Amino acid sequence: MTVHVRFFASIREAVGTSAFTAQTQAATVGALRDELIACGSPWAEALARGKSVRASVNQVMADDATPIASGVEVAFFPPVTGG
Repeated sequence: MTVHVRFFASIREAVGTSAFTAQTQAATVGALRDELIACGSPWAEALARGKSVRASVNQVMADDATPIASGVEVAFFPPVTGG
């Protein structure tokens, strides 16, 4: 399936992009994060499980168990972002 992935604040800076479209088999936000981590640097460092990372699906706050479907937007961001 296709999902639109967005990054904000320090995560955007670390991965070097604000958005891309991904082909994934992930069924949840957590599984998508794990797929991105498995891609290696810089994804692994920016989204590491030891780091506090928030997520949203279609601009609604989400957690690792939140299901995702084709066409959704998944955003990753640090717990505090500036305007």
